[in-house]
Amino acid sequence: MKVGILGAGSIARSMAKTLRGMQQQGRPVELYAVASRSLEKAQDFAEREGVSRAYGSYDEMVRDDAVDLVYIATPHSLHAEQIRLCVEHGKAVLCEKAFTGNARQAEEVLALAERKGVLVTEAIWTRYMPSRRMIDDVLASGAIGKPQVLLASLGYPVLDKERIARPELAGGALLDLGVYTLNFASMAFGDDVARMESSVAMLDTGVDHTENITLHYRDGRTACLTSTAMVQTNRQGVICGEKGYLTVDNINNPQVISVYDRAGNGVPVETLHVPPQITGYEYQVEACLRALETGALECPEMPHSETIHIMRTMDALRAQWGMCYPFD
Repeated sequence: MKVGILGAGSIARSMAKTLRGMQQQGRPVELYAVASRSLEKAQDFAEREGVSRAYGSYDEMVRDDAVDLVYIATPHSLHAEQIRLCVEHGKAVLCEKAFTGNARQAEEVLALAERKGVLVTEAIWTRYMPSRRMIDDVLASGAIGKPQVLLASLGYPVLDKERIARPELAGGALLDLGVYTLNFASMAFGDDVARMESSVAMLDTGVDHTENITLHYRDGRTACLTSTAMVQTNRQGVICGEKGYLTVDNINNPQVISVYDRAGNGVPVETLHVPPQITGYEYQVEACLRALETGALECPEMPHSETIHIMRTMDALRAQWGMCYPFD
């Protein structure tokens, strides 16, 4: 599977490292091409990262018949048009989160992909990681009893990044960081939410920098989610049940899952370590490889229905806040 990377920023470099590592492990993937709006930038990336081909436009790369999968690593505001470009040229797509700027865009490009018979999936890496199954196994085992309350926090000091502050780039903490807390809740508690409440703090540019979101589920469970672009938080996830609770050390890239009983002595009764990884991106690449081998148009780890659900949830939150993007 020859992979072309669309975009040449820091997240693209992480994918390049991933693909090199997978090749070294003998996986049938190749870091084949990179495209940027600047040929010079693409060539510099290719030289540094060991990429075979460099393109000075996205259109050139998707016209390369050898490219099997395009990884989109650009600001959220560009995702919809770039997914559309890839699909129109028959290229499978692994697109970074947030999948698009709003739900309407997500629905449109996924409908196009279905009509064209092209694989498209969202690169929300935590959906593909082995930690997801490990958490599910703990919950299914009954070790903490019936889960009732979920807490999740994710924050990084990233306000200096242009893509965070500018509404025309679909900026704000929600689409960049809140998307992880929402996905963490969705993976553990599902999507049958009866009511959603939130509070928000905004930048002068009109996008959010910090928010608290509470999801009330129809069965009585509650998820309390915090995200911020101002400071680094503990990034922890906690799922509390009738017999105890579990903690996830970092919901953005889990490494350790700890299980506690009701004794309250702060000592875990079980500690689970996530398997070693290259970067953590390899699991979504493997999912794409499996999907292409079987002719699937979506990956079961992140089905299109879930991508649309999360986008609609974020649209609803932005509506509560009166926060609009120019392309809405």
